[in-house]
Amino acid sequence: MSDVEASLKQHDTLPKLLLRNARERGGRTAFREKDFGIWQSWTWAEVADEIRAFACGLADLGVRRGDKVAIIGANRPQLYWSFDAIESLGGIAVPLYADSVAEEMQYVLDHAEVKFAICEDQEQVDKVVSVKDRVTALESVVYKDLRGMRHYTDPFLHSLEDVQKRGRAYDKENPGFFEAEVAQAKGSDIAIIAYTSGTTGNPKGVMLTANNLIESAQLAVDMEHLTEKEETLAYLPLAWVGDHFFSVAQQHVTGYAVNCPESSDTVMTDLRDIGPTSFIAPPAIFENFLTQIQIRMADASWIKRKLFDYFIGVADRCGIDVLEGRSVPVVDRLYYALGNFMVYGPLKNNLGLSRMRLAYTGGAPLGDEVFKFYRSIGVNLKQLYGQTESSAYVCMQRDGDVKVDTVGPPCPGVEVRITDDGEVLYKSPGTFVGYFKNAEATEETLDKEGWVHTGDAGFFDDGGHLKIIDRAKDVGQLQDGTLFAPQYIENKLKFFSYIKEAVAHGDGRDQVSCFISIDLEAVGNWAERQGISYTNYADISSRDEVFDLIKDCIEQVNQTLAKDSALSGSQIRRFLLLHKELDADDGELTRTRKVRRRIIADRYKPLIDALYSDADRAAIETQVTFEDGRTGVMKADLAIRSAKTFAPAAGAAAPVSEAA
Repeated sequence: MSDVEASLKQHDTLPKLLLRNARERGGRTAFREKDFGIWQSWTWAEVADEIRAFACGLADLGVRRGDKVAIIGANRPQLYWSFDAIESLGGIAVPLYADSVAEEMQYVLDHAEVKFAICEDQEQVDKVVSVKDRVTALESVVYKDLRGMRHYTDPFLHSLEDVQKRGRAYDKENPGFFEAEVAQAKGSDIAIIAYTSGTTGNPKGVMLTANNLIESAQLAVDMEHLTEKEETLAYLPLAWVGDHFFSVAQQHVTGYAVNCPESSDTVMTDLRDIGPTSFIAPPAIFENFLTQIQIRMADASWIKRKLFDYFIGVADRCGIDVLEGRSVPVVDRLYYALGNFMVYGPLKNNLGLSRMRLAYTGGAPLGDEVFKFYRSIGVNLKQLYGQTESSAYVCMQRDGDVKVDTVGPPCPGVEVRITDDGEVLYKSPGTFVGYFKNAEATEETLDKEGWVHTGDAGFFDDGGHLKIIDRAKDVGQLQDGTLFAPQYIENKLKFFSYIKEAVAHGDGRDQVSCFISIDLEAVGNWAERQGISYTNYADISSRDEVFDLIKDCIEQVNQTLAKDSALSGSQIRRFLLLHKELDADDGELTRTRKVRRRIIADRYKPLIDALYSDADRAAIETQVTFEDGRTGVMKADLAIRSAKTFAPAAGAAAPVSEAA
């Protein structure tokens, strides 16, 4: 048995790894949090003491082995400590998305049979309390932030401060209790129920064991040579399995530091403060970073724009070869070094990526152009592929073997195969136990031989890399048999800073059309430079100038599609600009910003019908949810425009038609 295997067998739960880290690296920083502009730090020894008090306090409240405990809030050290405290008592953590509305929370709280909830602040407490009478198992609510809670006197409410105070007293009265509870836990115990984002219906509760998470994390750590010296920024939702894998499981395995931003609004500033060495973000974050870069460059002086464009051209030509250590002509290498001094270095420093050794993206495909941009300026951005059901661990690109259009080969310990109809199946150390209280869905996804049916369509290239095309159920055909992969088209559109979301239509139709949701910040910034005034989102998205702006983006995408023999027939012919942003609160996106196609198809059916008619306008009424929870109705009369398509030949530039 290797040293790693022996360590995994001995330290098979988060609390056991916590105590190991407190013994072996007690003086090293485990967590930082920025509060009122100042970074506060906790060492592993201090964290172990805090968690011990928290766990004993929860035991005093009544948490017992097998109890489900919800965790709701932003990325706060105390909420991360909750995972250890709960698991040390044999409880099961159920993290919820902090931006969920009360009704969404009610479903998960009730379905998971949650008995205790740990909330960050008054906002989350209010949501839980508002549905408490419909959550039959819920007994107590613990809150971290005291602000706004002074007049809350319900006996089931407890401050975290008081719980820890009770815990320290309980620990004194019951010496050895904490160690005994930690020792009793096993790696095969369910550690977390992570609910899926629910793109096609109610979310499902994915049951993951401590072994699932820790063994997968250890294999990834070994592959990427991660150490206790890494720094990462934890800003993604606690409920997303990717955050749990990187900010909890890998942190415990390696002992590296996790940094929590002051708020979601200060992530960019805090990222620059920390300069992490390891970083993960969904495609939307990297797309947003690029949008901010493009906005700033549009406002820059002409000489800065010229320098930026020139050296980005140099990076596009040879930057990836430089990053991967391949041979590059001396002149190009010199120009690239100059570009790094004048453009790429300052740009990475401004984004907080100067010390970045590893950057990952996953959860959805990232546009080819966006991916190339970051790697060309020297950011070692790699794509990974996983699901909640795999503990986020299936495929990952390797250093020096990164391809723009794949998610890499299977990770160590993972098997992947493709069915005859193109569906991706895998076996992984992270493979889930099943869906909580949903045996039928478990049988559909996890077969008797242990293969997980992903629902994704893909294939292996000649180098053994997995290429994901789209969700299998979303991939279709046009009437002429042309492959229709909506997500692939949408990701190409979202490369442009002016486009925030896109929804492509075409399965079973004679042509492709799409909805576009503009990026208000980027388009608003452009409008100001053009001297175009506007009042709100609906107003600016209806302007002819904005239609022309988006039309140009669509036609650039059509040019790239024309060069792909399999997709040249799926160029976009008609489009419209939505009068509102697609919103998770309206059920149109998941909390991880995946498109809920079925809901959009039902809600916007009049618009889809109009796109496939001769109409040049379409009327729509949609229900919207405001920030305070109230709902209302928006009415709009939207214009429909046509886009140019191009001949299906390599490098084609001659238009063959104007869409009707």
